[in-house]
Amino acid sequence: MRIRHWMRAVRWYLRELTGEAEYDRHCERHRRHHPLDPVPTRREYQVLRTRHQEARTHSRCC
Repeated sequence: MRIRHWMRAVRWYLRELTGEAEYDRHCERHRRHHPLDPVPTRREYQVLRTRHQEARTHSRCC
């Protein structure tokens, strides 16, 4: 049982570290707020996220 718990914790940490969990949270929010619209693919989400970050230049340090 302890090994399973440890493995779940490691998996959670790695998903948070790599940003994979962020896409899952986005999909959940999208389904909740826009139930009739199709959920963007992971690739579409990455493009939208990059565009959003580039548009907000004041949030970057360099």
